[in-house]
Amino acid sequence: MGVRFVDILRPDCVLSDLSGTSVQSVLSELAAPVAAAQGLEAKRLVESLLAREKLGSTGVGDGVAIPHCKVAGLAQVAASFGRCRAGVDFRSLDGKPTTLFVALFAPERGGAEHLQALARVSRILKRAPFRQALLDAPDAAALYALIAEEDAAP
Repeated sequence: MGVRFVDILRPDCVLSDLSGTSVQSVLSELAAPVAAAQGLEAKRLVESLLAREKLGSTGVGDGVAIPHCKVAGLAQVAASFGRCRAGVDFRSLDGKPTTLFVALFAPERGGAEHLQALARVSRILKRAPFRQALLDAPDAAALYALIAEEDAAP
């Protein structure tokens, strides 16, 4: 089946209430728990994500963004999940505010694993009822439980 979302997303990297109102502030919030978990400098992760955003927005539409980048010194693919119910202008392809964010961080010399992770996350977030369930979830623990349940489905 390849990479599963829960294999790269730790419960402490799920943020139920992002407070950022700009691309950079949201990316900073998403990078912080991964940096702490991996023993890396958050500023470096944010700079890598911002460099990727300059190539084109990772706001894929339907309220979803999947910012991603490669990072030197990272041993394996890692992810964070964030929700901002108010929505952020993430220069999304459909022009609508973004409410659900998955940040993916891959090793600099990583193989196809990060592409598998990107594909898996995209597939999971395609289902409108699941996106709505994420928006309705009361807290980070409930968000993680929903993600784990959805990720277990074939």
